[in-house]
Formats: sequence, structure tokens, C-alpha cells
Amino acid sequence: MVLNSDNMTEQADGKVLLIESQYFPPIEVYKALVKCDTLQLEQFEHYQKVSYRNRCYIAGPNGRITLSVPLSKGKNQRTVMKDIKISNEEKWQGQHWKTLVSAYRRSPWFEYYEPELETLYTRPFNYLLDWNMACLEWANKQLGLKVPVIFTKEYQKEVVDPSVTDARDSILPEPAVFGEPEYTQVFQERIGFIRNLSILDLLFCEGKQSLEVLS
Repeated sequence: MVLNSDNMTEQADGKVLLIESQYFPPIEVYKALVKCDTLQLEQFEHYQKVSYRNRCYIAGPNGRITLSVPLSKGKNQRTVMKDIKISNEEKWQGQHWKTLVSAYRRSPWFEYYEPELETLYTRPFNYLLDWNMACLEWANKQLGLKVPVIFTKEYQKEVVDPSVTDARDSILPEPAVFGEPEYTQVFQERIGFIRNLSILDLLFCEGKQSLEVLS
């Protein structure tokens, strides 16, 4: 696995949010991230299924849609997260992109982000951690969120550093119950507001105002 990030640093300063690597993280993660000075990603845990590690959720005309990255050994594996490989036989990137276009082509900001995001979905990735990192960097750039990203150097079951908020496995892909609707979604009039979708949903709906919504 090769991780390339201009934002990676060796030392964390100030308030640190520790969380597992996720595919275009949900809004709840970003609401916590904007209050921190550094994001630390766990890379030495064992992969766990039914999480945001390889899936994200968007809004469709009939409700919530799951975008799931297929893994080379399936979901029932006990492999360190940094070594989890993607199964690219299914051409999942093309499928995900078509779903995004179908769901958000009428959203206010989709065309603005479309060229760069489409390019991201054509880049080959072999490791889930690399893909998730690329998605995180893209989303942070669009938000204008300049939070340094570091990785754990070993697995610690319990974190004793008081400056670190350990949010690993505390945000799960279940219906969230936090806050009130703070922005207008594409299909809200038809299906109501869907809470805690991927950060992509907020970007496509609110664009450059997204960071203000999160704050």
C-alpha cells in the first residue's frame, strides 16, 4: 500500500479526532472534525464489516442508497485495515459514479464538482485505505477544510491522551438522531430529510456554504 498525502504530518497538535478510515465520511464525522485541529486515522485495526470503512450513503428518489466498495476477500476478513485490498473486477467505480450522476445531476452544485470528482472515480486504487484517503482529501479541499491528517503508528485499544477524542466505531451506518435539517436535499419534498448522509450530499446541495452549515 502507498499513501500519498501533502497534509500528513508526524506530530498532532491541539485537539485530535481519532477515527477509522471511511469512504466519503458522513456529515456527523465532519461536524466533529471542524471542531478539531488534527484528524488521526486508525490503520492498524482489523477490518470490521457493517461500517463506513467501505461504504457511504447518499440520497435517491426512493430513499437512502448504499455505495459499497467490494473487497478482494469479501467482508468476513480479519485483516489489518492498511492491508485491505479492493476487488476491482466488479468495475465498482463506474457503477458508483453512474449512481451519483443519476441521484445528483439536478442538485445545485453537482456540475461544479463533476469534472474533478469524475476524474477521481477513474483513478485506479488497489487498497481501501488509499481510496478512502483520496476521497477525504478531495472532500476537504472542496470544503476549504485545512485539517492536517496523520495515521496511527500502532493499535491502542484505549487512548489515554486527553487531547485525543477517540471516535473509532462510535459512528455507525444506522439512522442517525442528531440535530435538525440544516440544508435542503434534492428529494426532500418527496421522501423527507435523510440525516447523516455522506459529505457528498452536503456538497452537492450547499456547495461553498457547506463548511458554514457544518459549523
